[in-house]
Amino acid sequence: MTRSRSETPPPSEPDTHPRKRRGPGGKRRTLGELLPAPLQPWYQAARPRSLPATYVPLFIGGAAALADKAFDPARFLIALVGALLLQIASNYINEYVDFKRGTDAQKVDGMGMVLSRGQLNADQVKAGAIASTLGGVILGLILVLGGRPVLLLIGGIGVAVVIAYTAGPIPLAYLGLGEVAVFWCFGPLMTLGTYYAVTGQLTWTALLAGVPIAFTVAAILHANNMRDREADIAAHKNTLAVRLGVRGARVEFMVLVYGGYVTLLALALAGVSPMPALVALFTFPEALWLVRLTTRTNRPAQLHQAQGRTARLHFWFGLLQAVGWLVFALISLTR
Repeated sequence: MTRSRSETPPPSEPDTHPRKRRGPGGKRRTLGELLPAPLQPWYQAARPRSLPATYVPLFIGGAAALADKAFDPARFLIALVGALLLQIASNYINEYVDFKRGTDAQKVDGMGMVLSRGQLNADQVKAGAIASTLGGVILGLILVLGGRPVLLLIGGIGVAVVIAYTAGPIPLAYLGLGEVAVFWCFGPLMTLGTYYAVTGQLTWTALLAGVPIAFTVAAILHANNMRDREADIAAHKNTLAVRLGVRGARVEFMVLVYGGYVTLLALALAGVSPMPALVALFTFPEALWLVRLTTRTNRPAQLHQAQGRTARLHFWFGLLQAVGWLVFALISLTR
């Protein structure tokens, strides 16, 4: 999930990060460009546009805990930082393995690609992946030793996916299992893990609350794979976009995007999610626009824009659900 080889961002890059400042000539500068030069390639390799995949489900899990009057801010912060470190580690590993396998050499658009551009070397990225993984594991162990033993299982699954996504003898991303892994790890498991880390309890509500955003987070990855389809075919990376073909990939994107809205409505009507969470339905016009775009073009530049806007859709879709949970919590406190 990377930027174009040209340094000009696509027209509608998602605004899910700190506000951009104007540089010389009035050109907007990204947060990465505001960092000291040695840190910029690390920021790019971390793929910041993908990070909403982590903090959106944590916001929902934390808001659900608050609604149940069991929120612990210190534990929530540890869980948030630990999860972000593990996702950054996954992005570094993906950067390293794709470079080694020659996948990046075929790409035209995308984020990261710091190795193919010579901004960092392979040993540096490998070290960054190891350090990020260790940081996430250490923070997870702090929670485990603080009375959350089930996190050993939930966190163990997360670490295994981080490593197996593009590395190892059976890399998930190369077998067409990327969307499945992302769906579960950045949806139900993440909301349940956050809720458990904060409250010490396991509930079906916390698990199911992550299903709607599981669809949209998988859509981010699938949009990325639709954009990189030709490059992945050349590199023998058999993503679902490759396996299903152009028409099948478009149908999958439609199912993933619309699936989030259908499950959110179903959970609210079933009494699992609070009715205020339905405020997230206001993002549906953007979902319609994205489906129209991805079903009408195969151009990598336009699909890159679609991938970025899918990340933005996921951010607002999930954030508004978290806001709905918070409103429900405030209403409950007044009763």
